[in-house]
Amino acid sequence: MNYTSFIGKIIKKPEQSFFDNNTSVTEIMVKFPQLRAGDSGNILHLSVWGNLASDYIEYYEINDYIVVEGYISLRESLSNSLNSTKDKQVEVSVFKIYPFILNSKDKAKFKK
Repeated sequence: MNYTSFIGKIIKKPEQSFFDNNTSVTEIMVKFPQLRAGDSGNILHLSVWGNLASDYIEYYEINDYIVVEGYISLRESLSNSLNSTKDKQVEVSVFKIYPFILNSKDKAKFKK
């Protein structure tokens, strides 16, 4: 199936939006850790839904490393409106998020 788990570094401030039925979705950009010298790494788009989206906003910040479990899908690239290429972008719908390496000031949040 299309189930995956990986470790990623949060590289961009999340964007949260709400639907009419008060369901929230948070869009996150993460980067895989650098594997080789000169390798810039891969950037991945994550979608976090519902209560997990609210928890993500509360506990995680840019430069935190997280363990992500979710389902992979392909969608049309956002740049398609700017040019005529048919690029696909990998997106992961997140099922679970775990802390891996957090900024020192964030550790107190998880001791509730």
